[in-house]
Amino acid sequence: MENREKMLKLQNGSDVRGIATEGVEGESVNLTPDAANLIAQAFVLWLSNKLKKPTEQIAVGVGCDSRISGPELKEAILKGVLASGSRVTDCGLATTPGMFMSIVFPESHFDGSIMITASHLPYNRNGMKFFDADGGLEHDDITDILTAAADLKVQISDLSAVPSFDLLSVYAGHLADTIRKAVQADDYEHPLSGLKIVVDAGNGAGGFFVDKILKPLGADTSGSQFLNPDGMFPNHIPNPENKAAMEAVRSATVNHHADLGLIFDTDVDRMSAVLPDGAEVNRDAIIAMVAAILAPDYPGGTIVTDSVTSHRLTYFLEEVLHMKHHCFKRGYKNVINECKRLNEEGTVSPLAMETSGHGALKENYYLDDGAFLAVKLLIAVARSAREGKKIASLIEKLPPLYEDREYRFKIKADDFKTYGQDVLRVFEERAKAQGYQLPKSYEGVRISFDNDEIKGWVLLRLSLHDPVMPLNIEGSREGDCDRLVKVTRKLLDGFALLDMTVLD
Repeated sequence: MENREKMLKLQNGSDVRGIATEGVEGESVNLTPDAANLIAQAFVLWLSNKLKKPTEQIAVGVGCDSRISGPELKEAILKGVLASGSRVTDCGLATTPGMFMSIVFPESHFDGSIMITASHLPYNRNGMKFFDADGGLEHDDITDILTAAADLKVQISDLSAVPSFDLLSVYAGHLADTIRKAVQADDYEHPLSGLKIVVDAGNGAGGFFVDKILKPLGADTSGSQFLNPDGMFPNHIPNPENKAAMEAVRSATVNHHADLGLIFDTDVDRMSAVLPDGAEVNRDAIIAMVAAILAPDYPGGTIVTDSVTSHRLTYFLEEVLHMKHHCFKRGYKNVINECKRLNEEGTVSPLAMETSGHGALKENYYLDDGAFLAVKLLIAVARSAREGKKIASLIEKLPPLYEDREYRFKIKADDFKTYGQDVLRVFEERAKAQGYQLPKSYEGVRISFDNDEIKGWVLLRLSLHDPVMPLNIEGSREGDCDRLVKVTRKLLDGFALLDMTVLD
């Protein structure tokens, strides 16, 4: 029972995450090589059960990002898969979307794959993401795997005969061919000739995008930075939501007079961009731009987003692009699964995307793939240049963002979920009593304001895993955010176990 509890604590939604190396005070290692070995074995058993195939007929690929704990964990995982009787291949440095594509590519065609990553988290963290032919595993699948892992024993295998596979080269070739076919330039092999593209990989796994895609396609990549994999992330956090990271790529783009700047997170399942004038294309803007690129091919299509997108994005999608905005729950698996559900029911939905930079296209296996999103932007840049236009024109009618804030209220109650749900219920009742607008929300309670006194919105929700209630607010004019904070205070008055000191 104790081992099972330890295993289940490694679950983070539809992923496995934990502390994999010492170095941060107060954070003890819990994602050990032994734990990774057991989880790998359990994944093989899960695949065998799902595919109705003996383990001896199953092939699994394993890759990792640049984290310092990656090689040790990968060795343990390879041993676990091999000990289960399955064939296993070492894919070396890889990306999360690339590991899914290893199931698709005929050169590899694995039954399942494991990516060792903890996305943008600090250097001492690591984790495991799992794929089969249907995509990333679900929350309940991870629970089943971890439960099974707790009853297994660590297995040691001889890895001397384990084959290696250069997945990044195959994956990059696929992306490069996608650009060539879509741009159809006079110089077919070099469709990005004449363009300057700056990439900031943050010392994650995304540096390949320069040498294996942009340069072979003819782009000038001078000014690109932090391309070498370094799991200590010495320059900035590889995270498109991080202000320092965005400032780094913004400065590089402007200083080198680039046509486009691109930034990836550690495992390249997220991205954001920068325009030549330094405008950051992230959060609402990156969703708007990708949607604008897709709009001609999907007239009237539905764009699925997470819950913290703004009114300005809804306006742009519905009034400018004449598409539909389906504002759903936070969590990349949530928006992807909702996009899948809509398409299965006959509602055309080409894109599921979070403000975090996670974006999945129907045309790309519903895979949250930062590199593929970058490909779509590059195609648009190349086509626009040929027509004498700038890619910025795609979102020129997106209203500007004036100010936004996020606060995180800690819940001091032991049963934080019940307390948080009570807070939301009362918050909603009080808002209705005040006559406030309450648009439909799939997550938390959202209130809209559009009057002479206040223009903007607030969204209060409950974290799925932590004793925290995030509050997102956005104002359309100077002072609106302060006015929204005052409204929120009144609506939350009396909740002694909700720490709102962050508002002070």
